[in-house]
Amino acid sequence: MSVSFLKREGAPALAYRLEERPGTALPPIVFLGGFRSDMEGTKAAYLAAMCERKEQTYLRFDYRGHGKSEGAFMDGTIGLWLEDALAAIALVSAPKIVLIGSSMGGWLGLLATLAQPEKIAGFIGLAAAPDFTRDMKAHLSEVQKEELLSKGFIQVPSDYAPEPYSITQRLLEEGEGHCLMDGPINITCPVRLVQGMKDTDVPWQTAHRLLNQLRSADKKVYLREQSDHRLSGAEDLALLETLASELSSGVYI
Repeated sequence: MSVSFLKREGAPALAYRLEERPGTALPPIVFLGGFRSDMEGTKAAYLAAMCERKEQTYLRFDYRGHGKSEGAFMDGTIGLWLEDALAAIALVSAPKIVLIGSSMGGWLGLLATLAQPEKIAGFIGLAAAPDFTRDMKAHLSEVQKEELLSKGFIQVPSDYAPEPYSITQRLLEEGEGHCLMDGPINITCPVRLVQGMKDTDVPWQTAHRLLNQLRSADKKVYLREQSDHRLSGAEDLALLETLASELSSGVYI
């Protein structure tokens, strides 16, 4: 399916793929990608194939400054990427969706669920990284702190791309206003968290901390002993399909 663009006044256009399947009894699935990821990644593509098989509507998109969307990555913040996520979700006309968020997309998915609880029938977090800007800030070296103050950004190496990431002072400071892990999180829909125990970006204990703070009565963590942050192995993807099917069943749309 070709890429479409959501034009917005005063904001960068968002690239997206919306595969609508009218008449299905299943709720649409919306995928939120990770930091510097895009809608062509392994998990996003796997969900596209799954939804085609199951005749289920599916939406994936790129945040501003990511993939094919307009805008510069260095201008992005958690709040602005949340705005992008909510704008994309609004493209789906069904009253209920199942939301799946990977890494940063897990944080944004939690924030989107808090913003629109009536829309989210269930949430799946894949190596969800709530408050990662706070964690990043806490681990800055003195040299990096000085560089942030003088230049407004630093560059950090990436395990997922040949070029380093540019981390701005604005990203770290603005993210603080969206942090969730200081107390109870008022999300009551069914939640499934999948976490790799070999994840070097998000400690596996984060999933248990998050689980304990969610108010949902229907919540589970799945720890993957041999999986890393990507959660893109065959068994990881099979589990994702199982959980997506579980949260889709019985949802009235």
